[in-house]
Amino acid sequence: MSTPRVAIVHERFTEYGGSEAVIAEFLRTWPGAPVFAPIATDECVSAVRAAAGAPDAVFHPAALNPAYRALGGRSHAPLLPLVPPVLRRLPLRDYDAVVISHHSFAVSAAAATGAPVVAYVHSPARWAWDKAFRAREAGGRGGELALAALGGLARRAELRAVPRLTHVVANSAAVADRVRDWWGLPAAVVHPPVRIDRFAPDPALSRGEFFLMAGRLVPYKRADLAIRAAQRAGVRLVVLGEGRFRPALEAIAGPETTFLGAAPDDVLLDMYRRCRALLMPGVEDFGIVPVEAMACGTPVLAVGSGGALDTVLPGLSGAHVTPGDDDAVVAGLATAMRDFDDSAYDAAAIREHAVSFAPEAFRARMADVVNDVVTGVSPR
Repeated sequence: MSTPRVAIVHERFTEYGGSEAVIAEFLRTWPGAPVFAPIATDECVSAVRAAAGAPDAVFHPAALNPAYRALGGRSHAPLLPLVPPVLRRLPLRDYDAVVISHHSFAVSAAAATGAPVVAYVHSPARWAWDKAFRAREAGGRGGELALAALGGLARRAELRAVPRLTHVVANSAAVADRVRDWWGLPAAVVHPPVRIDRFAPDPALSRGEFFLMAGRLVPYKRADLAIRAAQRAGVRLVVLGEGRFRPALEAIAGPETTFLGAAPDDVLLDMYRRCRALLMPGVEDFGIVPVEAMACGTPVLAVGSGGALDTVLPGLSGAHVTPGDDDAVVAGLATAMRDFDDSAYDAAAIREHAVSFAPEAFRARMADVVNDVVTGVSPR
């Protein structure tokens, strides 16, 4: 069949991360498809265009940009209640299919079209549905109350959109479970794209005597558990990344932990190649960083929950620590680091496993899904 006319909807373009990398691959899959979002900064849009190799990609004017600029561009959070009505009024009538990249409100755009709608779900709004997750992210009782009120809005927006979704694709089995439990819908799993070509082992480098924690320093990543575990195990830990949780992490860290802050890509690559293993102490929806590390031949020690169940294969690409309360996870990570055997892992085999998450596989799967819904075939 001919390439369908596709419109792409995303929640916001305020910073470039894993979900924006997904949009870049959507643009590679459907060249010329217009992109819609209620908030979009020039810097983030430029980054997406560059990643897609599409300097002329069309981004529809973002309706909430004037309000975002009036707030100083510091936070999109005050504008979230305005997002669903904006999305429901998008001009999406003249397309064969609409592909939505969803975190919390984006599926509201399903009401703006009569075409088939494919929702690629990074996760239903976890902070809206999961009270324990919300409490960790809120930063105090006042924040928790505000987030709870916003969470009610997000749940209603998601459930209002559910009947209009033709097909749901989750980025991991754990997210598919949330879609089933929270939305009452089945979901296929298509793992997000990871730029494997940017990461590879370097046989000339020797592994150092440290473990690595990399990523944004926000509460749900649980770097605090990695720091506590390194203290208990008496091993060196390097923490690479920046975020609002850093002062609290530095307050509990001992001399065995080194903070490098935000680092350029060449430093990240060097750390992946030289650490003994990457730590994944939080429960991720999928987790791009672990796959990048594995592309460098580096094993991953992860809590056995969430996206780690899809990416970390025990005995091949790393090991799972039994989920539990904080003390149990700290104890499990400490044991895994203290008893870690570098010779138990084959860097080439780990790299080969990581290649299965390359962008080419993602694009092919998503193209098949959209072609199937457009032609009325049950998606594969």
